[in-house]
Amino acid sequence: MDKIKDLQAKQGKVEIEATVKELGPVREFNKFEKTGKVCNAKIEDDSGSMTLTLWNEEIEKLKPGSKIKITNGYVSEWQGEKQISAGRYGKIEIIEN
Repeated sequence: MDKIKDLQAKQGKVEIEATVKELGPVREFNKFEKTGKVCNAKIEDDSGSMTLTLWNEEIEKLKPGSKIKITNGYVSEWQGEKQISAGRYGKIEIIEN
């Protein structure tokens, strides 16, 4: 199991457990003639915190206080800040709501 403080940009196959601290505003986007929703959440574990990018139906599942497990996650970097997402091949499971 990985820890937030140890994650590096461009790291794949990440597996962490964390708690959702807050959900940011949901934004709509239009890309390749498809519309969708994206939201940044703040997550933390006992080593630190980072941004979790949520897409479409993932947004509806989570709320502040949810304990989650991300399997096969991917870490990217946006404007100098590390962010994690489940990406195309990973998943976010709710351990406790």
